[in-house]
Parts: sequence; C-alpha cells; structure tokens
Amino acid sequence: MEHPALGLARNEVRLAPYHPAWKEEFQRIRELIHTAIPQLDKQQIQHIGSTAIKGIQAKPVLDIALGVTHLEVEAHQYESALRSIGFYRLKVERPDEIVFARFRDSSFEIKTHFIHMLPYRSEHWQDMLFFRDYMNTHAAARQEYEAVKKAFTKQKTEGIQEYTAHKEAYIQHIFQLRNAEQ
Repeated sequence: MEHPALGLARNEVRLAPYHPAWKEEFQRIRELIHTAIPQLDKQQIQHIGSTAIKGIQAKPVLDIALGVTHLEVEAHQYESALRSIGFYRLKVERPDEIVFARFRDSSFEIKTHFIHMLPYRSEHWQDMLFFRDYMNTHAAARQEYEAVKKAFTKQKTEGIQEYTAHKEAYIQHIFQLRNAEQ
C-alpha cells in the first residue's frame, strides 16, 4: 500500500503540506531498489525534489535520483528489476535522464513516485543534490521556493509542464550558486 499522502493524477498540480513520513517512504523505496538491483550502491539512490526538503509544501510525489554509469545500457539492464518493484519506464524525453514512475494501483492513473535515472556524479546529478541540500540548510531560500510554487497553484490546478517552467528560473538561480562555490 502506497503512502496515503502520495499521489497525483496526470497533469494535476497540487501541493500538499510537508509530511515527515516522506523521508521514511524514501528509505523504504531505497531498500526495495537496492534489493532489486544490488549492484547499485545506496549512495547512487538519493531522495531529491520538494519531498526531500523539510517543512515546505510539495507535489505529493516522491522523487528519487538513481545514478548510473552508462545511462542507456543500465536503463535497459535494470528495467525489468524496476518493473518487478512497480516502476515503469515513461516516454519522457530529457537529455541525460530516463524517468520511471510508480503508480498507486493498476489503473495507472495516479503517480506516487518518480525515479530520475541520471549519470552518476554528472553536473545534473550534482545540481539535484546541491538544490536539496541548499534548501534544507537555508530557511529563506526554502520560503522563497515555496512562495514560487504557491503562486502557480493559486492560479491553476493543472498543467504540470507549465508548473515546472514556472519554477525553472528559481531552480537555475540555486544551481548557479553551486557553480559559484566551485
């Protein structure tokens, strides 16, 4: 049974209050992934996205970064193992990223988890972890980010691509802070 606080319908945009059980759910899913694909080190399985940021409202879908060495090869190699624990490869086209989703039930209507398979330790990987860690250590940035997200959801409850585009400038601003620290 999936966590009751998780789940969004296709194209739905909704924020849920922070739920401490999201962290526990990530740990449970990390163990499932590690058991299904034991050759992955647990450091290659990271909780990302807003559900990994303490105290802010988030889309109630758990985002997981799965770092691999050879993206296409390992996506193909691990696909059946991921399917055995309920993750299905989506037809999402992104450079250097393959997306898998887990659904609430066999109707495949409500997504509860995403795996973002990325090249391990790549710029994209580093950005995702930096964003999570920066948000968790900077209260003002957390509040700003939450305000950006709320501004969209006050206007609309659909349009996941528009929602993502709406947040992009702020996310890129935080990524630039990582580059400034190097």
